[in-house]
Amino acid sequence: MLDLHRLQLLHHFAARGSIAATADELGFSASAVSQQLAALEREAGVALIERTARSATLTDLGGRLARHAATVLEAVEAAEADLAAHLDAPLGRVVIATAPTAAVALAPALAAVRVEHPALELVVRQEGPEAALDQLRSRDVDLAVVDDWSTGPAAERPGLVSRRLLRDPLVLAVPVGHPLAELDRRLELAATAEEPWICAPRGEPSREAFDRILRDHGVVVRTRWEFEGLATIATLVGRGVGIAVLPRLAIAEHLRDRLVERRLPEPRARHLDAVVRPGSRGRPALEVTLDAMWAEVADEGRDGSRIDGVGASAAADGAPARPVASHHERPTGATTDPGGTGVG
Repeated sequence: MLDLHRLQLLHHFAARGSIAATADELGFSASAVSQQLAALEREAGVALIERTARSATLTDLGGRLARHAATVLEAVEAAEADLAAHLDAPLGRVVIATAPTAAVALAPALAAVRVEHPALELVVRQEGPEAALDQLRSRDVDLAVVDDWSTGPAAERPGLVSRRLLRDPLVLAVPVGHPLAELDRRLELAATAEEPWICAPRGEPSREAFDRILRDHGVVVRTRWEFEGLATIATLVGRGVGIAVLPRLAIAEHLRDRLVERRLPEPRARHLDAVVRPGSRGRPALEVTLDAMWAEVADEGRDGSRIDGVGASAAADGAPARPVASHHERPTGATTDPGGTGVG
């Protein structure tokens, strides 16, 4: 009979693409991983890995067994979830991969889960959306909270189950005292080409959204500062360096006296989605975590305008100038990062 732990190792190898990456991810030595895969080959009676002096890749039969391994592991996870559902209280470990601003927004919910369910261990790590989904598929994490910057329908994630948590509106963030902070002045993005803009580097999801917005308004930026991390960009705006398009949740409470948010001429938003594997649904530890996150963003409407001291509603043109909200305001959530992949 094929060993389940070795099948899981093969599953990781298929996802990571190399013995070194698999070993690094799992905390094993490369030689230990190689030995266990060789043992699996002996159990299977066929060659699963094609090895050269510099690389190792799956053979055709290795790929077939890796796909079977994914099915087997999904069934085992579903069985564990079914048994766990009959326990008196949620317990075990839930590992979450998320972007920093999402972690801050959801922190009250996660803290409450730890207090209410002391037998449940929560582990949260920072990851960009693609890495988070890869780790979810390879079973390195149990839940991914990822952002979607697209303007079309929600992204397809084959083999996974997504739930939209939050609509996080994009705003123009400008320093207090900047001419664009005068809300009785009509906002024309086309007139901002001479402004120093701050954005993420090329290739980051937020950069793609930034470029799309400015392109749609005919803005050709002359001066551009590029930094990873939405929180860093927000801080630079607060220091008076330039202006930026940011999701509201990226503007932290300590910047509330330094920034003014302006609504964009055409509403744009990123969305935050909670993503899990189908087999893990019904597992009490995961369900109470998801329920707490959903309740946190649902408190006031899920429009991203008010999550506990993170961000504030962008003031309407013509209304009194309004810096970022105080911690007495509780941000919300609607139907779905310190620094990250433009990730924030």
